[in-house]
Amino acid sequence: MTGTKGRVRRVVLVLLCLAVLGAALALGISAYMTATTRDRILSLEDTPPEGLDCVLVLGCGVRPDGSPTPMLASRISRSVELYQVGWADKLLMSGDNSREDYNEVGTMEAEAIAQGVPQGDIVTDHAGFSTYDSLYRARDIFGAERVVIVTQEYHLSRALYLAEALGLEAWGVAAAPRNDAGQIGRDFREILARDKAFLWAILQPEPKFLGDPVPLT
Repeated sequence: MTGTKGRVRRVVLVLLCLAVLGAALALGISAYMTATTRDRILSLEDTPPEGLDCVLVLGCGVRPDGSPTPMLASRISRSVELYQVGWADKLLMSGDNSREDYNEVGTMEAEAIAQGVPQGDIVTDHAGFSTYDSLYRARDIFGAERVVIVTQEYHLSRALYLAEALGLEAWGVAAAPRNDAGQIGRDFREILARDKAFLWAILQPEPKFLGDPVPLT
């Protein structure tokens, strides 16, 4: 009996050590990603990098009635501000349109037009099902090389890290901050998402959909 208890304690100790090591690795990757991308996060008031091909707007939730969630609305408004002050001549709206009844990109485009952006200056990517897919397709489908990415601040590090891994010259501008409920949960999930992005940056699988090139201009 004593021997059995000793073996159980050793197994529990090993499992605890593995859990601690796993948590340390996850946090370490997240911290590394944040540190290595910090100098490429700009603000609306900064001088824009020269020769940007587009403002890349990453999609997120749309309500059942087709209106943008507050997070998406904030991204759209920031991208329009960047367009209006001359950061780039094109907005590349990339999001999820995997179902007929769910269209992030249509909502993004309509909102940008309502805020004064000509439809001809908006390019839509309906297969941006993830941050990785949006960046991969921006490069391979739309021919982008130098982009400014608009999303929430907590999300920018991952987007910029993936962009660099894919060979894009990228900067980020955060959407206007909000006091949204559930941010602690999003911050926790983002740590895990950064770990996945770290692996994706190494493996670089093809996105779910590619297709024929569609030049931005």
